[in-house]
Amino acid sequence: MADTTTTTTTTKYTNRDIPRISLRDFDTRIDTITASLISAAESNGFFTLTDHGIPESAIEAQFALSEAFFSLPDAAKSAVPFSPLTNTGWERAAQVRPSTGLPDQKESFQMQHGMAATSWPSESALPGFRARSLEFMRRAQEVSEKLMVCFARGLGFADEYFVRAHDVRRSGAQTVLRLLKYFALDPGAPTPEGYHRAGAHADWDFVTLLFQRPGQGGLEICPGREAFTEFGLGDTWTPVEPVAGEIVCNIGDLLMSWSDDRFKSTFHRVKTPTDPRVDYYGTRYSMAYFNQPNIDCEIQGPLKKYPIVTGSEFTKAAMKRNYEALQATKAAMVDSTA
Repeated sequence: MADTTTTTTTTKYTNRDIPRISLRDFDTRIDTITASLISAAESNGFFTLTDHGIPESAIEAQFALSEAFFSLPDAAKSAVPFSPLTNTGWERAAQVRPSTGLPDQKESFQMQHGMAATSWPSESALPGFRARSLEFMRRAQEVSEKLMVCFARGLGFADEYFVRAHDVRRSGAQTVLRLLKYFALDPGAPTPEGYHRAGAHADWDFVTLLFQRPGQGGLEICPGREAFTEFGLGDTWTPVEPVAGEIVCNIGDLLMSWSDDRFKSTFHRVKTPTDPRVDYYGTRYSMAYFNQPNIDCEIQGPLKKYPIVTGSEFTKAAMKRNYEALQATKAAMVDSTA
């Protein structure tokens, strides 16, 4: 893309290359694929996957399951509430981003491979939901493990190094699939003040696989994160439009740390629609597969820039940074109104 910067009344935009990487013939093309992934990870930290092996029909079928879940009455969804202890369950307008100090206007449901049966919607409420969702998660895990082999090679680790650290068959696995529904807005009315679909943030996982529906845009990226311990925001954004069948991927804080900050965890957001001429105002569905480390794996990059921590310790530290950044944002907002 051309390096052209434009400015709206509130935001600067620029075109950036978002690499499209084909996983076709993975075993015979692994060296070429690895080189492409490493290049993307070292630059914007975002890329899209094609020829990944998950049919469009399977992606759309999981979106249909997502719609069915979110169409349940709130009382039924409340039977499987979000728990910070397990990082699973349903929430509605409860996630507050440090970048905004306000809740995202969405609802979500998070699932894990080894999640207890009682944490799933009942079979009577959603027949086949559990089995079909677990099958989709298995497919997403297969794609993730191909990326893990490439990233391990790029960092000089054994091929199965990251795969073992994210083994979803073991007790202590933390990887989740998150179903997301962003609320529709009336394009004929002003956007409410303080309304955010998803405030700017970086993921703290290893790598995220994001599934989007064509026509339901809003994802934007803003590279520039220099170290996984920092929280800061740039001001120049790039839209990432959804394409049927493609998976949008981004590096998380975990892989940034594990690479000694060689790979980049990138800020991103879901734009709040403000212009009916260009923005999508309807209900927006997406699905994010967050590759989280097993709680007992040991994390340290090849250069040993950071001390060894376990997967459990890394996740707790990430949540603590997020909480402290949120409190700082809220305090700044109070000071600005005093």
